Amino acid sequence: MPGELKEYTLAEVAMRNGKDGTPTWIVIRDNVYDVTGYMEDHPGGSELITEWAGKDVTKDFDDFGHSSDAMRILRTLHVGVLVQCDQAKNRQAGGQKSVSYAESEENLVEKKRSKRRKFILCG
Repeated sequence: MPGELKEYTLAEVAMRNGKDGTPTWIVIRDNVYDVTGYMEDHPGGSELITEWAGKDVTKDFDDFGHSSDAMRILRTLHVGVLVQCDQAKNRQAGGQKSVSYAESEENLVEKKRSKRRKFILCG
């Protein structure tokens, strides 16, 4: 259907971290942006984008504040949205602050191990 946005997982975004010739994508408010072509034009320098490439940068993006021109440019870089299960409201309680998918996956595995240990100790 025309007008439908492509959905991506955090894992797919994490693979587009600008390394080894991959494009550079970021997530802001559950929206996915391809910022590859914009990096050199970024007023704060491409290093800032490189630091957050492949991650959800919502908090840092909002904390810094951006002009209406920046928001207009951002709309032109929009390539899709996060799948429902990876959207911020559906992530673990406490949220994530600019955490890559791989890091969040490691945390989830560790929590499962911890719960398993507690279960074994308790019963």
